[in-house]
Amino acid sequence: MKLLIASDLHGSAFYTEKLLRRIDAERPDKIILLGDLLYHGPRNDLPEGYAPKEVIALLSSLAPAPLCVRGNCEAEVDQMVLPFPVLAEYAALFFRGKTVYCTHGHKTPPPLAAGDILLCGHTHVPKAEKREHYLYLNCGSVSLPKENSPHAYMLLEEDGAVWKDLTGKTFMQQDL
Repeated sequence: MKLLIASDLHGSAFYTEKLLRRIDAERPDKIILLGDLLYHGPRNDLPEGYAPKEVIALLSSLAPAPLCVRGNCEAEVDQMVLPFPVLAEYAALFFRGKTVYCTHGHKTPPPLAAGDILLCGHTHVPKAEKREHYLYLNCGSVSLPKENSPHAYMLLEEDGAVWKDLTGKTFMQQDL
C-alpha cells in the first residue's frame, strides 16, 4: 500500500498542478490531504499562482476522492465547492498494523496509543520525530514551505516514510 500525503496548498494552482503531476507519477493507492487547501490565511503571503477557483477544479478531478481533514484555513463554504469531505477534524486509518491519525496539526491530537503515527501539516516544515510513545510525521507544505524546506509531499509505504520535493527528488526518509 502506498499513501501520498500533502498539506497546505493554500490556493496555489501553480503548485497544485505540480502536485497532481507527482500524483500521476507516484500512482498512490490513496491520497491524504491534511488541510489548508484553498485559502492562504492572514499570516501567509499569497503563494505563487494563487487561484482558489482553479484549485477547486484541479482537486475535483482527483479520483478516487482523497481522504481530507480540515485545516485552520478551511471554512464551511469550502465544503460547498469541493466534491469530497473537507471538514473532519481528524481521520484514522490502519497501516501496517498501526493506527495512523491524520490531522492538520493546529489542535490537540486525539489520545495516541503506543506505536501510533500522527500525520500533520500546518507548520509547513517536514519533520519526523519520535514523541513519547508515538511517531510524529509532518509532510511539509506544497505551496508555502518554511524554514528553507522544499515544496513537498510525503509517501507512506510499507518500508517507511519518504519526503519528496515537487520534482520527485527524495530529501528525507524515516523507518516506521
